Amino acid sequence: MRIVLGVGGGIAAYKAALLLRLFTEGGHEVTVVPTEAALKFVGAPTWEALSGHPVQTDVWSNITDVPHVRIGQEADLVVVAPTTADLLAKAAHGLAGDLLTNVLLTARCPVVLAPAMHTEMWDHAATRANVATLRERGVTVIEPDSGRLTGADTGPGRLPEPEAIHEAALAALAGGADAPADLTGRRVLISTGGTREPLDPVRYLGNRSSGKQGLALAQTAAARGASVTLVAANLELPVPEGIEVVPVQTALELQEEVRSRSAAHDVVVMVAAVADFRPAEYTDSKIKKTHDPADPDAAPTIRLVRNPDILAGIVADRGSASSPVIVGFAAETGDATGSVLDLGRAKLARKGCDLLVVNEVGVDKTFGQDETSVHVLTRGSDAVVDLGPASKSQVSQGIWDVVVGSLAAH
Repeated sequence: MRIVLGVGGGIAAYKAALLLRLFTEGGHEVTVVPTEAALKFVGAPTWEALSGHPVQTDVWSNITDVPHVRIGQEADLVVVAPTTADLLAKAAHGLAGDLLTNVLLTARCPVVLAPAMHTEMWDHAATRANVATLRERGVTVIEPDSGRLTGADTGPGRLPEPEAIHEAALAALAGGADAPADLTGRRVLISTGGTREPLDPVRYLGNRSSGKQGLALAQTAAARGASVTLVAANLELPVPEGIEVVPVQTALELQEEVRSRSAAHDVVVMVAAVADFRPAEYTDSKIKKTHDPADPDAAPTIRLVRNPDILAGIVADRGSASSPVIVGFAAETGDATGSVLDLGRAKLARKGCDLLVVNEVGVDKTFGQDETSVHVLTRGSDAVVDLGPASKSQVSQGIWDVVVGSLAAH
């Protein structure tokens, strides 16, 4: 997920460094946008080192990238910690005098503000009115803690601990109380990642799949009330608590786990990039290259055999029953026989699943990226639902909207 961490100019800015670490350790990509005042407390090198991205405070740097619009538009979540009384007032009144306030105006994702200020500022009628205004607009404003403030002062206005802000942010990212509960009571099985077919103890045949789309689908389903099981092929990304994970390596292992579990679920989503072929023979020791000077170009011939069609197998197992709803994914590049969409339609007819999500893949396209575009096809219909370009989290919401409609039709 793409998170913007705004940092206001308060003494509690040092705690935001710990919050940043929690986000990055959770596998999120974080862009830090401090105010000029914030850099008086924690300098730009700290934010750049911890986030892996350069920081800026004004709208005039890297102007060709239009950062004052782009950063907010592309974010999945904006968190500001600490949020000073000045920042609360600017956010409530729509002021945009620096990069962070511009981001707050352009963001269309969940926004979480963690106030920190002296008690008198927090209790002031102007601040309370600003907080009420922001909450009415759907912004999450966390209540500050009560405790030691700057100097000898104590009282409400202390920045909550990073762990508490992190928890509130993830709840907002998942949709919080406003998330649709249309998957409550449903059991969802999702495969994700990329299978690896071993050649010898060192090498394998694999693919470029990162598992990000499947993980986004799992997070979204859980936020919408589903009980989620994730069959994860070589997934290296962290999985949120509450999602059951079944790790696998190969296509045959993935087939065994998915087919043995599918009948007990309401929805099965096959996102994993499954190898079409595997080596016919596995070598117990490392395959060595020849050192024969008479034949320096010699190389072994590796014979491949086809892996089973797991998606078609699930459809066959279901037979004439209406459950589970089966969703396939088709990663296509297009070729001389047809476009990505043409090949997707043909695959939907061949596989017999209920829905097929088609996306174009390749180097620097979809695999490992945070943004994607897909076409959702429905069996027995010519309709196409186009989603993206958008973050994989946003695309996941659209995919589940289509799935929920299909569940209702069943």
